[in-house]
Amino acid sequence: MSADPTSQQIPANEPPASESTASAPAWAERDFAHRALPGGLVMRRARTSDVHAIRGLVQPLVDERILVAKEAVNYFEGLHEFRLVTDPRAAGGERVVGCAALHVLWEDLAEARTVATDPDYRGRGIGRMLMEQLLADAQAIGVRRVFCLTFETRFFASLGFEEITGTPVSPEVYVELLHSHDENTAEFLDLARVKPNTLGNSRMMKHL
Repeated sequence: MSADPTSQQIPANEPPASESTASAPAWAERDFAHRALPGGLVMRRARTSDVHAIRGLVQPLVDERILVAKEAVNYFEGLHEFRLVTDPRAAGGERVVGCAALHVLWEDLAEARTVATDPDYRGRGIGRMLMEQLLADAQAIGVRRVFCLTFETRFFASLGFEEITGTPVSPEVYVELLHSHDENTAEFLDLARVKPNTLGNSRMMKHL
């Protein structure tokens, strides 16, 4: 599930990336460990030491039943899926101010999940930057469709996502996905046991 109310584009003052894609801004690279962004912010991949900060960023959305609660072990297991935006100049040291994860579901399909922005940093385009990077990441690994389950339909529509109904996979793939123990995959499949988690959310998809 994803939630981010930001929709303002941060100006891309970075030089063109060496492997930019048609759907990604010039600053979005397919792979990097650390990259400076406008406003003194930094985008990078998550480290094990970031899990506590990611959980703290997500917790208010869990409390509002916008995102589903996860155990710490789930964040460690999926750490490689996360892109973070941090403020290295924050009081007290580097501060994680945005996160988003790309979880591959099948050969051509992935889900954008756990999209969150620090309330103190909203309105600066952090959610948009993270999503544009996830879309570039998806293209780089061969994904052609990105799914999200969200309350923020206007934000995701501005990125080219469209609302869908049902589960857009073949019956054979549906059966394979049933073997997954991932709770978000169950939400993608719209299984009855997770419907309380998805009430009010919209199912959206972007074709790359």
